Amino acid sequence: MATYEHVFIARQDVNASQVESITADFSKIIEENEGKVAKTEYWGLKNLAYKIKKNRKGHYVLMNIDAPHAAVAEMERQARLHEDVIRFMTIRVEELEAGDSIVLRAKADKERRGPRPERGDRGDRGDNRGERRPR
Repeated sequence: MATYEHVFIARQDVNASQVESITADFSKIIEENEGKVAKTEYWGLKNLAYKIKKNRKGHYVLMNIDAPHAAVAEMERQARLHEDVIRFMTIRVEELEAGDSIVLRAKADKERRGPRPERGDRGDRGDNRGERRPR
C-alpha cells in the first residue's frame, strides 16, 4: 500500500469537537477500504494567507495514511462534498514521518522559548546610552 499525508482545513465557525468528528469520518472511510490511519494531528485554528470561501481562519488537521489509492480517492471525494471542509491536499510520500510534524515541533519550541521581549527593551544597548546630541 502507498503512504500519504493528507491535510485539510475546516471552517472557522465549527468547534474542535466537530473537527474531531470530521477526522473520525475520514478515518472510518480509510479503514473501510482496507487502509489505516497511522497518525492524526490537530494543528489548531490558524489565520489563512487569504480568504477562502469567505473564511479568514481555519482548523488545520494532518492525517498520515497507509492505504490503497481507491481509499484515498473516496476520502477526497467525501472531503469535496463536506460543507465544513474548505480546502484539502493529499501528497504521496515515500515513508511516513515518525514523531511530531514540523508544525507541532515549531509550536512546542515557541512555547519553550517564552514571550518575546518588548520592542524598546532589547537588552544589548544597556541603560547608559549617553545624552542626545542637539539638533
